[in-house]
This record gives sequence, structure tokens and C-alpha cells, in this order.
Amino acid sequence: MKFTEVTVHTTSEGSELIADILWRYSGYGVAISDVKDVIALQRDKVMYWDYMDEDLTKDTGEALVKAFITVEDTPSYLPQIRMDIEEMQKNCDGCMPLGSLEITTRTVEGDDWIEIWRKHFRPIHIGSRVVVVPEWIKYEKQPSEVIVKLDSNMAFGTGEHETTSMCLELLQQALTPESVCLDVGCGSGILGISAVLLGAKSAYLTDIDPVATDSATHNCKLNGVAEKCTVKRTDLIGENHIVADIALANITADVLCRLAPTLPPHIKDGGTLILSGIIKEKLDGVLETYGALGFEHKRTVNKGEWYAAEFIKRAA
Repeated sequence: MKFTEVTVHTTSEGSELIADILWRYSGYGVAISDVKDVIALQRDKVMYWDYMDEDLTKDTGEALVKAFITVEDTPSYLPQIRMDIEEMQKNCDGCMPLGSLEITTRTVEGDDWIEIWRKHFRPIHIGSRVVVVPEWIKYEKQPSEVIVKLDSNMAFGTGEHETTSMCLELLQQALTPESVCLDVGCGSGILGISAVLLGAKSAYLTDIDPVATDSATHNCKLNGVAEKCTVKRTDLIGENHIVADIALANITADVLCRLAPTLPPHIKDGGTLILSGIIKEKLDGVLETYGALGFEHKRTVNKGEWYAAEFIKRAA
């Protein structure tokens, strides 16, 4: 089978937004090639090269986002990808650097894309305990660590990006052994799976994308937590039986605001809500929206261009 490798030239800040768009059109894989990852591999002594151009150790802020789609789908999908990127650029309106957003393509034979895709990942340490490890990488677990395995067809959410790592760091601080967790827009399932591996009683993982729910289901089995995790393709409307102690949503500010009215029934009074994927210009709007719905703002954290907010649900 032949695939088209679609590459979008962007920045570290814009890479996850572009990846989110490309996942709409690819069920075969999306990869982010960021110069920061090369620097991290050398810094953490994960990989060595006999020779490496010094220019590769300079943080230029550049990133390439690659998606793999079938050759047959390319003529219809490529124009849609261009339109979605233009719309995203318009919505950002200068709020972060996005780079040239140039799109290039090439044909890849057979399953070459899998090996190309795998080369971009490494074990990622998040917070005090969580280590996200691609399934194909050997990693020696330390006594205090919780290993979250993700496989080669994982959907959006690898732990590499600041938005995901902030969620996981806040989750580790809020979690108790009796916690029931809700992962809204679960993607690969990394947040819900991590919650259970860290000791949560159970977790609900929801997404409206079938690629994401299939990936999350697979990763739950891979990590041995399928019995404690429920994965559903749903937007939460009508899911009145889901009531969580901790809810997490790592999406974008605009979607978080649209989602806001549906969340209160699914979080216990006194429960924790963790939101991420927010840029600075949108932060006040998110805080106001959720404050008006009975959520008390506890704290805000940020990494790079991104912000995450933690709330406590006030009693009705």
C-alpha cells in the first residue's frame, strides 16, 4: 500500500494544533519532528551520534508535522487540510508564531511510514512519577515510577507537549485511591490510563473521534487497565451516569468554552476540574466561563505558550 507523507512546516508552539488538524484525516499516524527533541535526546543521553551537525543543537523553534494518508485519499483530503490550517491561522490571529505553514508531500512505499514515525519518540518523564514510554522502546523502570505505554498507532496525546504534561502533573497532585476520573477528548487515552496506573479507582475516557477511541481502547489493554477504564465515543450529552471526582480536558480554549455547560453534571461537588490547551489570550475567557458555572479557580500553571487551569466545583 502506498501512502502520502504530508509535511507541514510550523513552530514548536503551533505543532500540536497542526497535529490535531492532521489527525482528522489520518488513521495511520501523525509525527512531530521538533528541534527541541534532538536537543533533549542529547541532554538526557537517550541517543548518541558519532557525528552531528552543530546547527541541530540550536533551538530554532522550528517543527515539522507529518501525517500519513493513503494515496487514494490524498486528492480529496489535501485541499481540506489546507482549508483547516487557514481557518486555524485566522482564529489564532497572531496569538502565537506558526511559521510558514508550508505544506509539502511525497509518496512513501509500503509500511516505511511506521519506521519513520517511530523514530520521533523517546521516553518522557512527567511530574514526579509518570514516564510515557513508546511500546517499541526498552526502558528500565525505577521503583517509584509509573510506566504508561503507548503504541505505534496512538492518537493525539503522547505526553511530549506542554498541554499534556501540565495535565499529568496536576493530576498527580489531585489524585487519591478513591478517585473516579473523567478524561474528556481522550485522544490516545494517556490521561485516563495514567490516572488508573497512579491508583485511581476507575476512569471514563470519552472522545467524538473513532480513531481516538479505538486507540485509547487499545492502549488501555496494552497497559493492563481495561477492566478499570470505560472508553466511549460520546460528547457526554445523555451520559448522566458518569460522575467523577476529577475531570480532565486537554483540547483548545474555544472548544473548552463550548463544552463548559455539559461538564457540571459529571463532576461531584468538591471535585477537581483540570483544563489545558489554553493560550494566554484565551485564558481569561476560559476562567470567566467556568467561574460562571460554579467552578472556583484554584490555580493556573503554564509552560511555554500554553496554560492549564485547575478548578474546584462548588456545592450547588
